[in-house]
Amino acid sequence: QVQLVESGGGLVEPGGSLRLSCTVSGRVITPATVGWYRQPPGKNREWVASTGVHGRTMYADSVKGRFTISRDNAKNMVFLQMNSLKPEDTAVYYCYYRHDTEYRGQGTQVTVSS
Repeated sequence: QVQLVESGGGLVEPGGSLRLSCTVSGRVITPATVGWYRQPPGKNREWVASTGVHGRTMYADSVKGRFTISRDNAKNMVFLQMNSLKPEDTAVYYCYYRHDTEYRGQGTQVTVSS
């Protein structure tokens, strides 16, 4: 089993920044793919960003150029730096770990509002 715990969410004004963190524990096998989903209120979950086995990063078009995913394999942590936040970025953000099976955390709320 793998456990993931997100932190760093909160309320921020449009144009602001937040940095989300995710701690991965349990039977962690590296390298593995890690990333982030989000679920806006009343909408389906959507993929946001990921970093794969060889370090390649990928982003949804809606966040490209504003969000940056990074990882610290030594600490089993994943980060999502979010800049130039918009109201449409409001969502619960979930990190995930994928090796043979995908595991997700419980999520952290991000609200972008003035």
